[in-house]
Amino acid sequence: MVLRKIIKIDEELCNGCGQCVPGCAEGALQIVDGKARLVKEQYCDGLGACLGECPTGALTIEERDSEEYDVDATNVWLTSIGRETVPHVAPPVLPPALQSVRSHAPRSAHGGGCPGSRLMTFNKTETAPASEAPLGPSKSELRQWPVQLMLVPPTAPFLREADLLIAADCVPFAYPDFHRKMLKNKAVLIACPKLDDSAHYVEKLAQMIRVNDFRSITIAHMEVPCCFSLGKIVSAAIERAGIKVPVMSINVGLQGELK
Repeated sequence: MVLRKIIKIDEELCNGCGQCVPGCAEGALQIVDGKARLVKEQYCDGLGACLGECPTGALTIEERDSEEYDVDATNVWLTSIGRETVPHVAPPVLPPALQSVRSHAPRSAHGGGCPGSRLMTFNKTETAPASEAPLGPSKSELRQWPVQLMLVPPTAPFLREADLLIAADCVPFAYPDFHRKMLKNKAVLIACPKLDDSAHYVEKLAQMIRVNDFRSITIAHMEVPCCFSLGKIVSAAIERAGIKVPVMSINVGLQGELK
């Protein structure tokens, strides 16, 4: 047994919809007797890719003593149920002098099987044509501070009657024209649907929608599966607020292309 992060299911909130089951790449969740259940602790990587799939907020991440995540056992299980296996992510090899330090250090998150956590390198060998080069320094279109959804209060003055952009944390890094084509003339909130508390965000966004009379909401997320949960968080917040708002969704590829 090790102290680590692992999924926690609130049976009172769970309605048995099953949306979390395909959202878990490791197959660690199943619906049993009308409720989501953790099949085995060793199948859960603790990264929480399934959190944003739950419309009721029944899924959270807790830190407790549990079986260590076992990718080999997970792949045997996935094969038995006809699901795609997950990749092995090798831990870094440390010098002997640092190994004792590592053994006493807090455990950090690993890649697990989530496609959004897989390591990739993009070879950028071509340069942009001269016609596409900017004529001068780029202008920031940011009109507010802070930008993190966790930090912005629902009554922030810049939210009032705004066209709101809700962007996943990774989008501004991947999309090269973020300021000019996405952020311009909008208030912005950024969040990570994989790592943040999605249930809290549903409640907070619902409150923002109730008090700010948004003209529109644009959702910008990455193409990886866990990032699509951002749209579900916004949809759940709109439903909870009971107010209709025009919504547009933008899907950004890992190399900056719009899907």
